Amino acid sequence: MNTKLEYKPLTIPQVKWNRKNLGDTFGEFVAQPLEPGFGITLGNAIRRVLLAAVEGSAVTSVIIKGVNNEFSTLPGIVEDVMQILLNIKEIVIKNKEGKTGKMRLHVKGDAVAKVADIKADEHLELVNKDHVIAHISPGSELEIEFFVSTGRGYQAAQWPIGTVLQDDNRIYLDAMFSPVTKVNFDVEKTRVGKDIDYDKLTLSIYTNGSESPSDVLHYCVSVLRTQLEHFLAAPEIAFNEISAAKEEVEEKREENQELGLDGVQIDELMKPIEELELSARAHNCLVSAGKKKIIDLVNLNEDEALKIKNFGRKSLREVKDALKSFGLSFGMNLKENDVKKLLKTKGNQVEE
Repeated sequence: MNTKLEYKPLTIPQVKWNRKNLGDTFGEFVAQPLEPGFGITLGNAIRRVLLAAVEGSAVTSVIIKGVNNEFSTLPGIVEDVMQILLNIKEIVIKNKEGKTGKMRLHVKGDAVAKVADIKADEHLELVNKDHVIAHISPGSELEIEFFVSTGRGYQAAQWPIGTVLQDDNRIYLDAMFSPVTKVNFDVEKTRVGKDIDYDKLTLSIYTNGSESPSDVLHYCVSVLRTQLEHFLAAPEIAFNEISAAKEEVEEKREENQELGLDGVQIDELMKPIEELELSARAHNCLVSAGKKKIIDLVNLNEDEALKIKNFGRKSLREVKDALKSFGLSFGMNLKENDVKKLLKTKGNQVEE
């Protein structure tokens, strides 16, 4: 497309987390207003990436002492090996460096082996420490070595091709790496000015605790943006800058409307009346009456102006015409402090 075209701006959404229910495993994210139809478009894309493309860590293989296949049993252990493996797959691991690692479990005697009993490499942190691995009878023991890998989405067990039993008795597990357990999104209509067909997107993100909802959303958006960048056939159209400029104009217009100044250049109000280029007679009459700034004039009504000494109807018409050229008029009743405050927020210098 022609980069010299003047493109229409897009609505810039406001995004925020609901702080009341934001935690380690759940977060509610709201984006509004969005362009009509963008709620479903963005919500569906974000949901799909969150569920399938966020990195995480999981146990992908184990060595259980005294076992060489997943269909075995262990003396003195309540659970069979298959049940132990299912329990192992539910271990939640937070990987601080994104690297592979190892963990070890060795429990003896009459005990319940839990995740809290596992000793992991320094960069691995176990989240669900109360999760039960197995129940051990008196006089028995359970010793397991865990191998942790990182990945995205679901991965089938990576058994070496051509061998059933491994030389080191390792058993390979299928793994769900994604820290995201569930994502819901809801789209409602919201108002922008007089338009009521803009979208409000609400995302409800659930995780297993290894990553926070805000972190997984950041990762998700980074993935989407990186992938979409490669679809660009020319330099990106700077919609952010185009839209931000429109937002600034609209914001200034709204602030002016609050003071009854829609369409008015407010910086003119604090200037001296010399800016109006009045005749000497009208100018001197106003100065003598203490009306030295334009805001002093717009706060007068016509009757009050006519009461100024030597200020007649001819001078009144002259001043009215001059004020009109600036979009101003008599009887505007503006508070000088409000105008000064508004000017300061815009970084303008206020003449005293």
